[in-house]
Amino acid sequence: MYTSMEALVKKDMLIGDVIQKYPSAVDVLMAAGVHCVGCQGASHESIEQGFKSHGMSDAEIEEVITDLNKMAAVDAENEGKAITVTEKAATKLKEILKAEGKPEAGLRVDVAQGGCKGNTYALELTEDAGDALVLEEHGVKIFINKQDQDLIKGSTIDYRDDLQDAGFRITNPNNQGCGCGKSFS
Repeated sequence: MYTSMEALVKKDMLIGDVIQKYPSAVDVLMAAGVHCVGCQGASHESIEQGFKSHGMSDAEIEEVITDLNKMAAVDAENEGKAITVTEKAATKLKEILKAEGKPEAGLRVDVAQGGCKGNTYALELTEDAGDALVLEEHGVKIFINKQDQDLIKGSTIDYRDDLQDAGFRITNPNNQGCGCGKSFS
């Protein structure tokens, strides 16, 4: 359980650094009303500065930092796993599989060539794992091609549904971002 002695996220840390180290922080920040997680401010504003610019009180900032630390502790536990699936992503995947009439199928995650950095993700619902690594988390199956394991190790599959768009998102701590926002190296 999280205690303040174990603080992984502190108010003087840059927002961008927190997001890079703990990708799940995006959800906590957005839930707190801080939607500029991808803007330039994230690269030079501390959590405290960013939150204060959004009109948050010191007590509200401490509450969000507590939530960020709880999330960071979960991310730290998942570090080194081949891939992590959030409960939200698993729930959505189950809904899709049921609607497609394929409750026993899983989600194949492939790394494909494309984008400005050379690689992109290809997601496919399939019942055939082939020779892929089969992982099960939250009651769903994820198939990962063995040759792609090193490229996606430690990634998190999440599902987001917000005003701008909806869909599965893969947050990969190993990738070097790109200008197009769709690829990695």
